Amino acid sequence: MLSRMSRTIRPGISRRRALVAGASGVIGAAAALTAQTPPDTTKIPGTGATEIGARSPFEKAKRRPGPGRSTSSTTPLQELHGIITPADLHFERHHAGIPSIDPAHYSLLVHGMVARPTVFTLADLKRFPARSMIRFLECSGNGGRNYRPDPEAHTLSPQQLDGLTSCSEWTGVPLATLLREVGVSPNASWFLAESMDAAVLARSIPMEKGFDDALVAYAQNGEALRPGQGYPVRLFLPGYEGSTNVKWLRRIEVAAAPFMLREETSKYTDPLPDGTARQFSLVMDAKSIVTEPAFPDRLAGAGWREIRGLAWSGRGRIAHVDVSTDGGRSWQRAQLEDPVLPKCHTRFRLPWHWSGGETVIMSRATDETGYAQPTRAELLAVRGPGTQYHFNNIRAWRVAADGTVTLATGAA
Repeated sequence: MLSRMSRTIRPGISRRRALVAGASGVIGAAAALTAQTPPDTTKIPGTGATEIGARSPFEKAKRRPGPGRSTSSTTPLQELHGIITPADLHFERHHAGIPSIDPAHYSLLVHGMVARPTVFTLADLKRFPARSMIRFLECSGNGGRNYRPDPEAHTLSPQQLDGLTSCSEWTGVPLATLLREVGVSPNASWFLAESMDAAVLARSIPMEKGFDDALVAYAQNGEALRPGQGYPVRLFLPGYEGSTNVKWLRRIEVAAAPFMLREETSKYTDPLPDGTARQFSLVMDAKSIVTEPAFPDRLAGAGWREIRGLAWSGRGRIAHVDVSTDGGRSWQRAQLEDPVLPKCHTRFRLPWHWSGGETVIMSRATDETGYAQPTRAELLAVRGPGTQYHFNNIRAWRVAADGTVTLATGAA
């Protein structure tokens, strides 16, 4: 009896108090303990099965749209586990709203410098052998508030700072399959990808990317694309900046030169300090961010805890991530969590003993090409203050003596 009672003692009731209750008090003590024990929920009838599952009401992860009629919403990086972003938490970015497209009336035209111009229906695309890949997708403007002066930057969470990146399993037909099907001219070196949204967004893409790992995708994380991700069909270009991954794809035109479209002349170019500009800077460079601890965390006291974060590179696998807990004076090699896939989010972790004093935490990713994530000063020196895209400089978090964590702007 006493042994069974000891296993049910709740915090705040000591083993000594239960044992000295005496024979006459055993029933009373047991009743008091039972009153403090939560009800056995296994005996409460639950809800039945539903057509579409829902998260527990105790889980609060959600996307964060911008103000007004927003054209984007961000992924809660600090609240996710593993490397797969749930489809309904994947960031969104669109230029003219989300069109509603009946898949029964969908078609994709592939033409230009090809032997056999062809219109593919969704059913046609699904007849080809499918391929699935786990890869990240990132808006090229991600992280800009940490690069440009922003008086509120110190109160940005990982989601607000870098939430325009997500990672999913994408399924579709390799674009190379379609290009071979239509007979691309050997003189062709670029192709246009065009959307059926109201903005008619279009981008020029090098042909070698089309024959490499480009995917005409119709599914994400095991289900059909969601409307905000390009339903029923989008172009997916692993490692390339987000705007080239054209959603609601309706046309591919093969040509011998880039098309010099609006989105690659007046937009999505990188002004440089000498007055020139980088154009077709398509690949997303190596990048990382510590997601824990980060704003708005507050450490409960000195002691051991684990630093956790994400790293990714559009050029391949993450080779290693180094973490500094003293503002960049020294670095330690973090552990990478499996799987470590090319052009994919990679988790890293490092045990850390906080002494209780003020310090700055930062991470630095290096990819398999040997490219290392630069500091803000290094990036500013080569890109200048006018650039609008590709902000992959090191992120830093300041831990105050009272445990509060804020973004340390200018610290890296």
